[in-house]
Amino acid sequence: MATHTNTGVATRTNVQKASMAVGAVFLLVGVLGFIPGITGNYDQLHLAGHHSEAMLLGLFQVSALHNIVHLLFGVAGIVLAKTTSGARSFLLYGGIIYLVLFVYGLVIPQDTAGNFVPVNGADNILHLLLGVGMVALALILTKGDAKARA
Repeated sequence: MATHTNTGVATRTNVQKASMAVGAVFLLVGVLGFIPGITGNYDQLHLAGHHSEAMLLGLFQVSALHNIVHLLFGVAGIVLAKTTSGARSFLLYGGIIYLVLFVYGLVIPQDTAGNFVPVNGADNILHLLLGVGMVALALILTKGDAKARA
């Protein structure tokens, strides 16, 4: 939970700030995925599946589903940042989800129905970095904080 200063103004813990920042980035990425020009081949954006050839920033294969997932992750990060334990949970479990998605992206062939999100090589690297980064933030920023785990 946020702490209060002598002035009565609530301050956020570092893990809450991190959760809000990560959530805001996810929201931004979700919105950018729907903007032609920032997302190349926008006319080839599909609801889901590997047939979507839309490329966010010319690197990351996206679909409407992929963009919606980013938007939902963003909302979750911001909402869960209201408490220290919520922020920690978002970063920890969200990071684990991205690590699982990284492994999934390595295992499934990119040109099959199993690649429903869709993901490509650049997405896989980003998912690995996001997963490791989010888990690290959750653990480092709440190290020794028993309240965050309660």
